[in-house]
Amino acid sequence: MANSKFEIRNSKLKTKQITLPLTKDDVMKLHVGDMVLINGLLVTGRDKVHKFLFHERLKAEQIPFNLKGMILYHCGPIIRKTEKGFKLIAGGPTTSMRVEIYEHQIISEYGLLGVMGKGGMGKKTIDALKKNSCVYLHTIGGAAVYLADRVKRVVDVWKLKEFGMAEAMWLFDVADFPAVVTMDAYGESLHEEIEKRSYSKFKRLIK
Repeated sequence: MANSKFEIRNSKLKTKQITLPLTKDDVMKLHVGDMVLINGLLVTGRDKVHKFLFHERLKAEQIPFNLKGMILYHCGPIIRKTEKGFKLIAGGPTTSMRVEIYEHQIISEYGLLGVMGKGGMGKKTIDALKKNSCVYLHTIGGAAVYLADRVKRVVDVWKLKEFGMAEAMWLFDVADFPAVVTMDAYGESLHEEIEKRSYSKFKRLIK
């Protein structure tokens, strides 16, 4: 990514601490390429949660967790039930494009200010991020156990019986949970930039 406007400036780049819930002012201070450490409560949601929220259009009081200002983490966790409650064993990101058809509406209707997963998202989500002052965060794929160590405790769960462990909405209390801003509220996307640069190189190779 040398000479790209989104170049991550390694040693010159300071990691930003962010605390949940976010405010719109917090989000507008985040830009593509920023490294962040997340602290506070975040919620998980995969395909079934997204589909349910998309179609049901629930009111805030119908959801046990306050989603306003929250980060929705695309994650299908592995969790063990113990005598003391639930313990997270592995909590890596899932591919975000799986929920692209739902995300724009969920961001707009439920007050989310952050979405996190891996691989980035599409045009509808980019537009929703810009419209709602929201941000997309990419976290580490293949590091599910490491990320689970960043979760201090499993606070609560919703729709466990209906959707199952991986698809339920979990509420995690996290400390220094690492991520990189790859789509921001200004309409910029690192994923889109990489795709354009890759396509340009590919065209040169096949000439």
